[in-house]
This record gives sequence, structure tokens and C-alpha cells, in this order.
Amino acid sequence: MWFTVSGLFMNNPASAPDLCAASAPRLKRELSLIGLIATAVAAMVGVGVNILPFMVQRSQPGIGAWVPLAYVVAAGPAVLAALCYAALVSAMPRAGGSYVNISRALNPFAGFIASFSQWFGLSMAMGVVAYFLVPVLRDLLLAVGWADGGAVLDLTLPRITISILAIWLAWLMNLVGIRFYERSVVILAAITIVGPVIMTIAGALHRPVAAASAGAQSTADLPRFTVATFLGTAVVLFSSFIGFDAVSQAAGEARRAMDLAKAIVIAIACVAVYYVCFTWSVYHAVPWQQIYAVSKIHDVSAPGLLAPYLPAWLGVAILASVVVAILKVLPALMLGNSRTLYAFSRDQVLPSSFSRVHGRFRTPHVSLTVTAVAGSLCVLGCNWAGDFFLGVDLLVLSMLVNFLLMAGALLRFPHTNPELYRQMIFLKARKMQVTVASAAVVCLGGLLMVQVVEDLRSASPWYLKSTTSWTAAMLGGCWLFYRFWARLRREGRDPRSEIFGELPQE
Repeated sequence: MWFTVSGLFMNNPASAPDLCAASAPRLKRELSLIGLIATAVAAMVGVGVNILPFMVQRSQPGIGAWVPLAYVVAAGPAVLAALCYAALVSAMPRAGGSYVNISRALNPFAGFIASFSQWFGLSMAMGVVAYFLVPVLRDLLLAVGWADGGAVLDLTLPRITISILAIWLAWLMNLVGIRFYERSVVILAAITIVGPVIMTIAGALHRPVAAASAGAQSTADLPRFTVATFLGTAVVLFSSFIGFDAVSQAAGEARRAMDLAKAIVIAIACVAVYYVCFTWSVYHAVPWQQIYAVSKIHDVSAPGLLAPYLPAWLGVAILASVVVAILKVLPALMLGNSRTLYAFSRDQVLPSSFSRVHGRFRTPHVSLTVTAVAGSLCVLGCNWAGDFFLGVDLLVLSMLVNFLLMAGALLRFPHTNPELYRQMIFLKARKMQVTVASAAVVCLGGLLMVQVVEDLRSASPWYLKSTTSWTAAMLGGCWLFYRFWARLRREGRDPRSEIFGELPQE
């Protein structure tokens, strides 16, 4: 089946070159530092900050005005995970990111499970992002006075159709080449800076007393704040930081290895500060009681909340900027996810067709297509579940496991593969590595425990619990890896030394 799919995009499918042949097309190292930073920012900034900090009033009732502080708490583990990523990818700059890093620095099976978990979680993220694009489009249509158009977007079929079309637009942007992708993402990232900056300033300058008199809700029957609610909110908001890992997934197309580490550190630092400032400004302008009340009625976004306090034209401009901000997330996520499948194929875990590179565009077209199909299915899943928080929970659970194993890989790297360890050019001091990785294990492990306990205690049926769905997906991944490992053993080959003892060829 995969050979048939790939044939649709090959210039001459009947004579497709062997992957091991010297003439086979390869990925091109054309991504600059700016392109890598834009990739990380594009993957992180979108739904995470414009929607989750306000919809969390629905999923974690009682958090109230403590959302900005919960963002601060969530930022700590995210920064530690980012440092682990930056250190490992500086030594192993290959497409596939966490898969290559963990399989070489810790264990082949751990590397596969970590990256398979990541691929599964980010597929969910693509579905969530695309699914939430439509409510922001609805708010934009309402802001320009097209009430009928806004009402149509609340219907199921239009919402699903537009969401899936957005995913396939991202597929096209990735397919036609890494240079086109870089230019597009940089431009989109630059455009989306305008709206958030305006909203941050407007929210900070707006007088909260005036906002309260404009529509604060009654305090009767409001949910109460608890420590469990605060920790649950921190776990949900942690998902907003997921995306910097797209840099390591695209490591095979970066011009310089050090640019990978720089891009991860710069992106996570800037985004963390921005998230806290932005969320504080919105909650400063709009009472949390009002946000809570609205979130129970329909999905809400930051521009939708701030629009009543801004000039009409400015509200429209901000909404348009946020639409672009959400759209730009999809190409970055697709870039990272497709390179995971590409790396699996290069190590022979998946069929060789997954690592075929388009002869003209020099992009892994088969892996891109499979990734787009997975994202489209996740859109349908969001609609079936009736809410997007299942996708968010799956994303958080998947990435917490991935980040934990990355931290473990950094701890074990010099013992598992000393030759590759000596190639590390970022965070080279061993004491610093141990400190960062150990702190990451503690913090990420704590968030993982909170996530699993909260999920198992929820009132959702078992088939809509993130823990159940993730476990089922990982069992499928274990079966896939077992088949790969057993096949090589039957052929009399040693996968540890033959495949996982060194980096994949470029």
C-alpha cells in the first residue's frame, strides 16, 4: 500500500532508486537559525496561548485567576526538557530527533517508544489545532458583522471540512521543499507577532474595574480553588510549550548542529516569558468569573474575550492575526512528525517507502502524506469525543513520557555511547548535564503522575480516557518494534551494533 501511495508523487515510480544507492535523493541541509527558531515558535504559539489558558476554566473549574501562576509552574519542566533536547541534538544532528537521540544514547526500544509516543501525541496535536481553528474563524466572521457565516461554522460538517483542509494545506507547504517551508513559516511567524503584542498591551492597560462593571458574573455557585485544580491546570498548560522538539525532528535539514541547540533555547525562553505576560494581561482585563461563565457555553479565545474592549477594526485585525497564528502551527508539527516516520524507515523499523525522498522537492513525501492522514483522523476523533481536551490530554501524556526518556538518555549517554557523547557541543559540563537531567526527571515525573491520576479519576468512560488510549497505541508500537527486532535476529544481524551503534547516514 505504501509503495502505491509513494508512486503518486514520484517522477518515475517504476524506476525509483534504491535508498542505499548513492544517487538516491537526500534531505537538504538548508534550514538556518532563523528558520529553526521560527519552526519552534510556530509549533508552540497558537492554540496553546490563545485558547487553552481560558478554556481551562471549563476543564479545571476553580482555577480562577491563578492561571498565570500555573503557567510559571508549567514552564519549569518545559525549560528543563528543552535543555535536555538541546544537549542531545547537538551531538546527534539527524532527522528524527528524540528517536535518534534516545535510541543511541539510552536504548533502541526506549528510543522507539519515546518517539512513537511523540508521533502519536503530535498527531493528536495536529487534530486539536485544526479543530480549534474554526471557532477563531467564527469569531472573526462575527467581528466583521457576518453573523450567518459565523453560525454556519458552529455546525459539524463545516467545522470538520475546514479543519481537514487546513491540515492538507500544511502538507502542501511541506511537500514543495524545505526552502519554501522556511520562508512561509518565518513570514507567518512574523505576522502573528502583531496580534499577541497588541493584545498584551491592551490587556495590561485596560482598567480591570471597568471590565468588571462591563460584565462580571455573579459569585454565586462559583467553583472553589484547590491544590489539585492548580496542579491539573499546570499539566494542561504544559502542553502549550510542546513544539520546541520540532527543531530536533528537523535536525537532518539544519545547516549547523549548534544552530539546533541555539534555536531550542532561544525559542523556549522567549515563549515562556511571553505566555506568562500575555495570560496575565488578559486576566487583568477580563474577570475570570466572566471567562468561566462563557467557557461553559462555547469555546472561547483570547481575541474573542478582548474584542469588546478594543476598537472594532483592531479587534478584527487581532482575530485575523490569531487565525494565522493557529494555521502556522500545522506546518511545523507536520515537519517534525513526518521526520519521525522518516527516521523509523531509515533504521528499517518501517518499510523503506517511508524514507523515500521526492526527486524534485527533496522532501519525504510518503511520510508527509501518512502524517497528514493521521492528523485528519484526529480531527474526526475530536468531533467524536465532543471536546478537544481528550486530544490535549493525549498530547501531554505522550510528550511527558518522551521528555522523561530524553532526560534519562542524557544521564546515560556517556556510558551507553561514549563515542557519540564526545561529539556534544552544547551543555558540555557533565555536572550541569546531571543536574539538568535529574531535575527534569523529578519535575516531569511529578507532572506525569498528576496527569495519570487526574485522568483515571475523571468521570469519562474508559474509552475516552487518555491513559487507556495511549496504552493501546503503545501496545501497537511495541508489537511493531518486536517484529522489526525479531526479523533482524532471524537474519543473523545484531541491531544494537549494526544500526543503533552509530548515527544514520545522511
